Amino acid sequence: MAAKPIASPIPVALYPTLSVFTLAIGLVITAIFFIYEATSSRKNRSVGKELATSAVASVFLGFGSLFLLLASGVYV
Repeated sequence: MAAKPIASPIPVALYPTLSVFTLAIGLVITAIFFIYEATSSRKNRSVGKELATSAVASVFLGFGSLFLLLASGVYV
């Protein structure tokens, strides 16, 4: 029985588009995080909101970096 080749569930042609959109979303969420940190006082900050915002930004920036590498031919 021959082995089936591993195929990506996402078409290769979508890698650049996914890279741009996920990086853009990640950068916008990062900007929201920095604006929140700069404009709120220490007493009014919420650790939960900070962690949630930074986690979402991290996920989007991570996937954006992954798709950027895949779009440029570096298969990780």
